[in-house]
Amino acid sequence: MSSFKDLRIVDNFYQTSAFFPMPVILVGTLSPDGKTNLGSYSLCFPYYVAGKDYYAMILESRNSSNTAQNILRGSKVSLNFITDEKLYFREAVRLGFPGISTDEKMKNCVFTLEKGLADGDRPLVVKEAYQVFECTWDSELEDAKLDKAGKTEGYEPPYRNFNGITSKFGAHFILKIDRILMKEKYYDSIIGGVSAKNFPKAPVDYGYRDSAYFWCSRFRKPFPEKVQAKEGDIGSVVYAAKRIAPEITFTEEACKKLTKIPRIFLKAALTQMADIAKAEGIKVIDEAALEVINDKRRKN
Repeated sequence: MSSFKDLRIVDNFYQTSAFFPMPVILVGTLSPDGKTNLGSYSLCFPYYVAGKDYYAMILESRNSSNTAQNILRGSKVSLNFITDEKLYFREAVRLGFPGISTDEKMKNCVFTLEKGLADGDRPLVVKEAYQVFECTWDSELEDAKLDKAGKTEGYEPPYRNFNGITSKFGAHFILKIDRILMKEKYYDSIIGGVSAKNFPKAPVDYGYRDSAYFWCSRFRKPFPEKVQAKEGDIGSVVYAAKRIAPEITFTEEACKKLTKIPRIFLKAALTQMADIAKAEGIKVIDEAALEVINDKRRKN
């Protein structure tokens, strides 16, 4: 007999039928009169992470919300990641209540707004955030640009599959990441090396809610678990390296240092190393040259 019970799947299953850990994000958009509107969202996740000519997030929203209507009307968005202070989460819950005008909800907002770093007419960003993604909605995908603002009682079909108006009351937005803004403390952490003591205190929205409460977890100190790298055969590395760029030679000693790269990523890593070597005028990649190249890769 199974140790699990079969729970019925209903609308908003991530809240009503599950405990689903998610981020807490304040989504900034521009109202019709050019004011920054903040809406609270957790259904916002990485979408394009590699292999495209840009990186992107996906935001899921009610299509009648201020946020969705503002995106349909414009395209610029800020994704503001806040820390776990109870005051901030309480305000996030307030900002997420539907049907409130921008002027009303932003009148006594506890967050401070400031200009971001991306160019153009954009929503302001939250100063108290530890990181901000400044984004642009890619309305060309699925011809979503044909979806227009103004229908707050629900949209009739046809619907898009993944971008724009996706159901009578739902919308998905593929948001191209233009810039990632990071507070200096965490910028230094990522560039210099992350440790358990220099993670941002990011809250977790636990998904489940009832008629009275949203539930959130405060940050706990993270713990590291060493990657159990399976070393590959040096012969396979040498074989791949010889076929990347005929004008670049990888020494056997250098190849030995690359055996921990998972096979699925090996070709991409060797190609990147060869490209850097060409740019630096390096013909032979030995252990010393590999250090130079890896420094370049880390900086990039």
